[in-house]
Amino acid sequence: MTDSPSKAPFSFVDMEHEILDFWSRTDAFEESVKKNKSKKPFIFYDGPPFATGLPHHGHLVASTIKDIVPRYWTMKGFHVIRRFGWDCHGLPIEHEIDKQLGMSAQEAVTELGVAGYNNECRSIVQRYVKEWRHTISRIGRWVDFDNDYKTMDPWYMESVWWVFKQLWDKGLIYQGVKVMPLSTSLGTPLANFEATSNYQDVQDPAVTVLFELEDSDAYLAVWTTTPWTLPSNLAICVGNDIEYVLIEDKESNKKIYMAKERVSHYFDDIEVIKTIKGSDLVQQRYKPVFPYFSDQVKDGAFVVLSDDYVTTDSGTGLVHQAPAFGEDDLRVIKSYGISAMVCPVDLHGKFTDEVSDFSGMYVKDADKKIIEYLKANNSLLRQEVIQHSYPYCYRSNTPLIYRAIPSWYVRVTDFKHKLIDANEQINWVPDHIKEGRFGNWIEGAIDWAISRNRVWGTPLPIWINDVTENVICIGSIQELEVYTGSKVSDLHREFVDDLTFSIDGEEGVYRRIEEVLDCWFESGSMPYAQLHYPFENEQLFEDGFPAEFIAEGLDQTRGWFYTLTVLAAGLFEKPAFRNVIVNGMVMAEDGKKMSKSLRNYTPPDELMEKYGADALRLYSINSGLVKGEEQRFSDLGVRDMVRRALLPWYNAYSFFNTYAVIDKWTLENLTHDSQNILDRWLISRIQTLKNNVAKEMEKYRLFNVVPQLFSFIEDLTNWYIRLNRTRYWGKGLGEDKVSAFSTLYIVLMDLSKLMAPFAPFLSDYLYQRLSEFSKDNELSSVHLCGYPEPDATCIDERLELAVDRMQQVILLGRQKREESKIGLRTPLNKMTIINKDKELLNDMRSLEGYLKDELNIYEIEYRSDEEKFIRLRAKPNFPLLGKRLGKRMKIFAPRISKLTTDEIGYLLENHELEISVDGGKELFSINEIEVLQEGREGSNTISNSKISIDLDCTVTPELKRAGYAREFVNRIQRLRKDLDLSVSDRIELHYNTEDSLKSAIEEHIDYIKNETLSINVSFNETLSGANAEIDGISVDFNIKKLSN
Repeated sequence: MTDSPSKAPFSFVDMEHEILDFWSRTDAFEESVKKNKSKKPFIFYDGPPFATGLPHHGHLVASTIKDIVPRYWTMKGFHVIRRFGWDCHGLPIEHEIDKQLGMSAQEAVTELGVAGYNNECRSIVQRYVKEWRHTISRIGRWVDFDNDYKTMDPWYMESVWWVFKQLWDKGLIYQGVKVMPLSTSLGTPLANFEATSNYQDVQDPAVTVLFELEDSDAYLAVWTTTPWTLPSNLAICVGNDIEYVLIEDKESNKKIYMAKERVSHYFDDIEVIKTIKGSDLVQQRYKPVFPYFSDQVKDGAFVVLSDDYVTTDSGTGLVHQAPAFGEDDLRVIKSYGISAMVCPVDLHGKFTDEVSDFSGMYVKDADKKIIEYLKANNSLLRQEVIQHSYPYCYRSNTPLIYRAIPSWYVRVTDFKHKLIDANEQINWVPDHIKEGRFGNWIEGAIDWAISRNRVWGTPLPIWINDVTENVICIGSIQELEVYTGSKVSDLHREFVDDLTFSIDGEEGVYRRIEEVLDCWFESGSMPYAQLHYPFENEQLFEDGFPAEFIAEGLDQTRGWFYTLTVLAAGLFEKPAFRNVIVNGMVMAEDGKKMSKSLRNYTPPDELMEKYGADALRLYSINSGLVKGEEQRFSDLGVRDMVRRALLPWYNAYSFFNTYAVIDKWTLENLTHDSQNILDRWLISRIQTLKNNVAKEMEKYRLFNVVPQLFSFIEDLTNWYIRLNRTRYWGKGLGEDKVSAFSTLYIVLMDLSKLMAPFAPFLSDYLYQRLSEFSKDNELSSVHLCGYPEPDATCIDERLELAVDRMQQVILLGRQKREESKIGLRTPLNKMTIINKDKELLNDMRSLEGYLKDELNIYEIEYRSDEEKFIRLRAKPNFPLLGKRLGKRMKIFAPRISKLTTDEIGYLLENHELEISVDGGKELFSINEIEVLQEGREGSNTISNSKISIDLDCTVTPELKRAGYAREFVNRIQRLRKDLDLSVSDRIELHYNTEDSLKSAIEEHIDYIKNETLSINVSFNETLSGANAEIDGISVDFNIKKLSN
């Protein structure tokens, strides 16, 4: 008897909209937070996105993680506040406005004023908030949008001022001139971590330029990929210990110095006049190639210097120094005490009037003109084009340049050890990021440039006296009022720029500097500013700092994760968070970046309306994304989650509901005392699952949770229900049927709670449907329930192992039948189960009935003498050993493949084995050597390394007739399904066929009646009806539904 088909396919999408409506009507999210209000807090930080663009798949991966973990800890009884935040300031907003207005920020401020420009920015800050709210809610994420925080809120900005003031008071803020990455499109410097996020492969000119020595007729050959920096050249650098040669170029008749190792790159056959060390060139003077700054000679310019950073890997071994445009250049010049300094390029990358020939030209565009100038003055030795990786602005997608800029810095290098200590206290998932990507980044941490030459942002709270140059840092609105006498309601530039003050007894007026803070400083201040700490919520902050959990993408290891850690270590000598899940980057299926213009991905809202949000969530967290790995997004992968997990899970409920309704089973009939072995196995299995989920969730390893949930759904549907279906078919509510219903109900209810954080829609739907079997008032939503706790008394590890091995035996039996081309409906006489563990074999005897039914076997024998049936063979685990042994793998691999039975036995018993080859010894673990089990020649033995079977594949005439009977039952069941009969409908069966099949039917008539619910079965020679073929034999048959 088969299960009845559903009248219409279940729509997961429609169900999700019903649940969304239910959550909205009942304030389910608010209720879930409220019920734990008096409980211990679990603090979660939500990184603020910009609302100037629509949410994409990357956002939804992070949002799914940010929803799963808070849901889990809420169900565990913690008070989890989830507050959405918005990044409102900085380059992304200004860049949008500049494009919208069709002018630069400077031009816009000139035309509109600071207030007008900021109002324009303010107007677009929340352009897509409605769309964000819709999409984030549609994915099933519970987060408080109504009580959100915005980095542009005055109370938020005041806390940012407080953070800045704390660092100021600790002596960790200073002003300095450093060479920094500059976005010429936006006219502002970027932090180092911003400048490393968008490298592109580009072609650039490379020139080798000749500088004439003052006191010699020789030239210095210098190579550079930035010709535009040559007008600002002030020195040339060599390596003290590098060998340099003086050669004569026959073509130009010039004597030229270059590194000995680089000569062959320029000349095939050249005469070397002399060889010297780099130290012999130091302090020699040369003539500038361009005349614009020749007066800098009085400040020490145009001299040869030396430094260890010079190499002979490329170029000429002599490096041109333009200290305004190179970090090393500036460091070297300063180390020699040279005061010369020129910077003829403005913040938009255009030459100033100081460089008259190229005035007003964008530096990259000037390269061609500069090369022409060099040619005209016989200063160009060679011109090339190179392809290299070059940093681009992550917002405007234009080339960055490096330029000396006066900026305000956090003195990160002074407390770098505190960052390292803080990192040691963080649980990173995946764990390699701790010592790898993040650890390496903080090891190389440099001082953080936090000021921006922009308009829309939190103003730096620094006032400088215009006479004495004394500096005062202000840390609150109240302190600002004390100094200026003005009470402000907003801290943006238009409200504070004009506020000045004087100090009694000190001449001069204090005026605010123009710069604003880097928006990363604002987001890094989020732990304090979202609570308006320390002006409010002191106890709430102190009870919840560091946060228990945060989650963002891999790119934030050099962004938000870093700035959070810097500020927390600088202020409190602590990490800002204890646990972090770092998701990988989501790429389009073609491996490219997801792009609207390329249309190489399906928008998330569209995808959720096709397959549902639960499917999208499960796809995201069942991938390498939750291990920080890159993932090519596949729509079919989302669809597969419906097929693999959601539909089987729903079908399990549907099966239970169908028969429970027919039999009027309710919770009043519930029993916990089933003696059925598979009932006890399934109850044990779900307790073990609860244990495992708790263990992995405590460590935030989502990637180890979801596969176990999927595996359980597989066990529930493809094993438990399939092997127990007949228990639900009998009449009445006997003891065994009550046990079957009780087991399935308990497990489905537990599963709805276990799955609730991961698939919140279907979990709640099934929980509510299952609750209908109770007369008590259950909680209205699964998300208001506690997370299910394991009952250790129900766990039977030996039984779970026995059932697992039973499953392995069934799979091996099917495999052997397939190899022998014997269908499952044909019974076989005997199977032998082989394993050296006698206790396991004894446990499996209690499952013998299921094994016989599943594999259609009459007799099962159990043998522990494995050696008579199988032989062991060893094989190297190449992925593991290849990494460890490297080239030595070639030596040990053949020896491992020839391990004797005794050696393999020793390995299995001791979990390690020492192997000697050519006098060399190596200790191998059991994980590094795979042990395979193979059937001995001439046997029917098949093995999978866990267990082995020997199957008698002889098919006798009696066995063939029994197979025919089963095939006939199968054809009748198909017809029942086509006629839409219910699972309980009785029938009358008539058939007509030839004698060989007729005799098989008559021999097995009782079996056929029982399986098909046939009250009468009769042979009719003149019958015509449905037709089928069984082993080439034609059979006609029809069925008639009998009235109750």
